[in-house]
Amino acid sequence: MNQERLMQVLLAPQISEKATYVADKNEQVIFRVASDATKPEIKAAVELLFKVQVESVQVANVKGKVKRTRHGLGRRKGWKKAFVCLKPGQEINFVAGE
Repeated sequence: MNQERLMQVLLAPQISEKATYVADKNEQVIFRVASDATKPEIKAAVELLFKVQVESVQVANVKGKVKRTRHGLGRRKGWKKAFVCLKPGQEINFVAGE
């Protein structure tokens, strides 16, 4: 796989209360990824960027919320979420300085 492409696959870590709970319970990390990203690309990108071993990847498409504006109804863009399961003993730390 092209290394430039792998650098563009992961957009941001998804940090929320639910994501933290999932990370603690299942040894998974949640990422916001490019909408056209595939599971093998996501796995390769995480292994390349964070130097960890990935066991599996699950993907979910999140629909954009419908919002009301003064011009009627509008819709936010949808996005893709990846649940990356790490092999036992592996860890990704997003907090700098620790």
